[in-house]
Amino acid sequence: MRYALIGCGRIAKNHVKAAVNNQLEFVAACDLMKENIADVLLRGEYPAPETVKQYTDYKKMIEENRIDLIAIATESGSHAEIALHCIEHGIHVIIEKPMAMSIKDADEIIKKAEEYGVKVCACHQNRFNVAVQKLRQAIEQNRFGRLSHGSVHVRWNRNKGYYTQAPWRGTWEHDGGTLMNQCIHGIDLLRWMFGEEVEEVYGAARQQFHDYLEAEDVGMAVVKFKNGAIATIEGTTNVYPKNMEETLYVFGERGTVKIGGTSTNNIDVWDFDEETEEDRNNKGLEEATSNVYGNGHTSLYADMMEAVKEDRAPYVDAKAGRNAVEMILAIYKSQKEGKPVKLPLNDFSTLDMTGEFDKDE
Repeated sequence: MRYALIGCGRIAKNHVKAAVNNQLEFVAACDLMKENIADVLLRGEYPAPETVKQYTDYKKMIEENRIDLIAIATESGSHAEIALHCIEHGIHVIIEKPMAMSIKDADEIIKKAEEYGVKVCACHQNRFNVAVQKLRQAIEQNRFGRLSHGSVHVRWNRNKGYYTQAPWRGTWEHDGGTLMNQCIHGIDLLRWMFGEEVEEVYGAARQQFHDYLEAEDVGMAVVKFKNGAIATIEGTTNVYPKNMEETLYVFGERGTVKIGGTSTNNIDVWDFDEETEEDRNNKGLEEATSNVYGNGHTSLYADMMEAVKEDRAPYVDAKAGRNAVEMILAIYKSQKEGKPVKLPLNDFSTLDMTGEFDKDE
């Protein structure tokens, strides 16, 4: 399968490693700054960087090469536009989170993918974490019984250096705030575990310590699911002095699970009414990771390649990407309007939040 990468920033090395691990034929890479391409190939440990064609214009790259699969890892605000161009050229795409910055763009990606018969995968790689997969199995086997409630906490730190390194971060046009950038993986997992169908979201967000940004650095929400369960979301980059945790709790009538670690990669609590030998083995499980992005990119790539070959939906499809974006946009809308927001959300964008946290002079 002939592969290309668009965007060679912070996350790109994980994509290169996933391409290497899955033995993809790496045809070309694109970045507005050509020096980033060589750097990411090196950091991603690509064995033959000289064979990868380098571009600063992704449209030219697509025009000049036969490509089967493209990964999009540019700034968030350009994901949808690039994805739609790839789809219209019959290329399967893996889109880094968030899939889009508006409901309209997310819906358009889903519609065009069906129209052009291509596969779209939203890059929520934490779904492939060992601990997360075990939790998902327990959900699917109905081991919790009736779900009561849950929560996700993303308690991280991001300093000024992180934002000055890439000025698009923290802007409404190209990024959003901590909920859209750092917390989207946890929010995706929460919605996935509790059955996808959301009735209402009531959220609040603030910009406490990062006054050089447009968007929020802390966000909270209460979520009502259609199955009767409720949940809370807490996401922030205000934790001093470093990342603390990304945790997911699920409480049911016959079970309690807490997935912890820096990126939902450990099992901290695993209790069920009828304990099996596997349950005992699951207690205290820790999946070693070298960074907060975890190990899931390789598995996500493998699944996407299989989805293309078998003509099936990827494990994390475009609808999953839309669901995560919708949850965050619902929190933003709730913050803006000061009241609960019903789902489905028909149309809202990060741009609708412009000026929300502007300080009075």
